[in-house]
Amino acid sequence: MGRTNPTLRDRFDRLEREYRPFRRSLRRRQQADFDRLFERARGHADAASQQNPPDAWRAFVVAVLLAHERELGRLAEDPPDGRDEP
Repeated sequence: MGRTNPTLRDRFDRLEREYRPFRRSLRRRQQADFDRLFERARGHADAASQQNPPDAWRAFVVAVLLAHERELGRLAEDPPDGRDEP
């Protein structure tokens, strides 16, 4: 039987492990923000895997940017303080 390629989620996990020293150097609050980046990327891993990216880093960046864009759109539609203007 042939070998299977690691899923993009597996590759994101490996990328996260590679950045553990960076994460450890952050303040605790920033560590939670860092973790959230990977959670957001995993949320779009299925779509990103359709691109079959040779580099997991590019797929990670696009997935995080998409998650941030969705959040910005949500905030623009429903500002936290209830105002329509910034």
